[in-house]
Amino acid sequence: MADIVREVMTPGVVSVRPDASLVEAAQLMRAQDIGDVLVASEGQVVGVLTDRDITLRAVADGADPLTISAQAVCTPNPVVIGPEDPVAAAVTLMREHAVRRLPVVEQGRPVGMVSLGDLAVTQDPASTLADISRARPDDRPGSTTV
Repeated sequence: MADIVREVMTPGVVSVRPDASLVEAAQLMRAQDIGDVLVASEGQVVGVLTDRDITLRAVADGADPLTISAQAVCTPNPVVIGPEDPVAAAVTLMREHAVRRLPVVEQGRPVGMVSLGDLAVTQDPASTLADISRARPDDRPGSTTV
């Protein structure tokens, strides 16, 4: 079992500027095959934007995703964790704040992301969540993921 966040996190970050449109953010998510991006300004995390945020906070209200900024829809000032913090601290933060992902920040700069799936794969590899997290999405045209 992993002891520190660095051992379980997904290294590297994908981010957008606060003024990026939701279309830009969604296209980046698609290209990177991810469901969230960090919103960063001058290397500092100012928010987390998920595909769910785009759907529920903008598209469902009829907002134009070409004109709405990532910062307008993201979750601002996200809870973060350090790469040398204990994995147990990440679990506690996720539980206390009801979040599925934590940006990993070192000396004020984002260096990775830790998700519930990352934790499941390392802490409980036989779990259903771990199985799902290890699986690659089916990219065939016309396929549906449920």
